[in-house]
Amino acid sequence: MMKRERIEKLQTKMKALDLDGFLVTSKENRQYLTGFTGTFGWVLVTQSSVYLMTDFRYIEQAQQQARGCKLVQFRQYAPVVTLRMLMEDLEVVTLGIESDRCTVEEFDLLANQVRRKAITPLKGFVEELRQIKDEDEIATIGRAEEIGDEAFAHVLKLIKPGMTEKEIAMELEFQMRRSGASGVSFDTIVASGKRSSMPHGVASDKKVEVGDFITMDYGCVYQGYCSDMTRTIALGKVDEKQETVYNLVRKAQEDALQAIKAGVTGSEIHAVAQNVFQDAGYGPFFGHGLGHSVGLEIHEEPRFSPRAEEIIQENTVISVEPGLYLPNWGGVRIEDLVVVKKDGCINLTHSPKELIIL
Repeated sequence: MMKRERIEKLQTKMKALDLDGFLVTSKENRQYLTGFTGTFGWVLVTQSSVYLMTDFRYIEQAQQQARGCKLVQFRQYAPVVTLRMLMEDLEVVTLGIESDRCTVEEFDLLANQVRRKAITPLKGFVEELRQIKDEDEIATIGRAEEIGDEAFAHVLKLIKPGMTEKEIAMELEFQMRRSGASGVSFDTIVASGKRSSMPHGVASDKKVEVGDFITMDYGCVYQGYCSDMTRTIALGKVDEKQETVYNLVRKAQEDALQAIKAGVTGSEIHAVAQNVFQDAGYGPFFGHGLGHSVGLEIHEEPRFSPRAEEIIQENTVISVEPGLYLPNWGGVRIEDLVVVKKDGCINLTHSPKELIIL
C-alpha cells in the first residue's frame, strides 16, 4: 500500500525546491513509497498525486501492492515517452530525478523528451527520508536479524574439521530461507584460518581445520528488508594470541555499544572502538568503518566511520562491526545490528559473543 506519511514528507521537500514532480526509478525507493516490489516501474510524485508506471507483467501485482497510487501502463511507447505525456497532462514543468540512480544514457533519453533545464538532479532525496526507520520497518528488520540468529545456532551444530567454507555458507543460507527469508542480503562471507584476515573473504573451497578462526558474516532479505551479522568462532582449540585478539574485538564492540545514542556523530562512535585497538598496539589492523545503516539496502547512510560527521538520529538502524585483521595470521570480526535511541541503543542481534570453541 502507498505510504501516505512518507509521500507527504517527500512532497514537503519537493515544495521547498519548487518541484512540480519527482521521478523515482530505483527499486528500493519505489517500494519505500508505494509498497510495490516488482522489478520494473517508475513512480511520479506530484504535489497532489502519486502515479506508478509499469508494464503488463506487473499491473496485477501493482493493483494489489500499491493501493492508493494511480496506475499507468507502459504500452507501445518507451517509458520516457509515457512519462512526457503524463507530465504534459499534469502540467508538470519542473522535475526532480534521482541523479545517483540514473545512468548517463537514461538521463540523455529523459532530456530528449523533457526540457533539460526543467530537470533537477538530486542525490539521496528519498534516501534521506529512509535513514530514520518507523516501527514497522524496525520490526521487519528485527525479524530478519532473528532469522540470522537462528541460522547461526543451526550451523554451530554442523561445523566440523574438513567441512568447506562453501558448505558452511550453504547451510547458513538454506536455514535462512527455511525460516522465511527470500534471499541473502549480500554474498555470504565465510573465511577461516589465515583467510580470516580478509574482511570480505567470500566463502571458498578451503576446508576448516583444528585451530582455525572461522568468521561468518551474512544476512538475509525478509519482506524486502536486510539483516547483517558477524560471528567469529574457533575450531578445536585456540592459543593465547587468538584469545587476546578475540577479547580485544569484543571489548571494542562493547565499548562502542555503550557509547551509542542519538545526537552523537558517526566519527565519535568509530573512535571509541579505534581507541581500544590503538591503546593495545593493534590500531593499524582495523582498517574499515565501524558500521553502516541497514534497511531496504544492505549499505545505507549514515555510518560509523572516521569521516562521518553527520549526527546519528533516533531510530537509525546501524551495524556495529569492529574487527582486527592480521595478514598471514587471521582475523576476528563481531557484528551486531542496533536501533539508535535517545539514551542508548536496542540490540537486534542476540547470538552469543563469548568465544565459542567447537
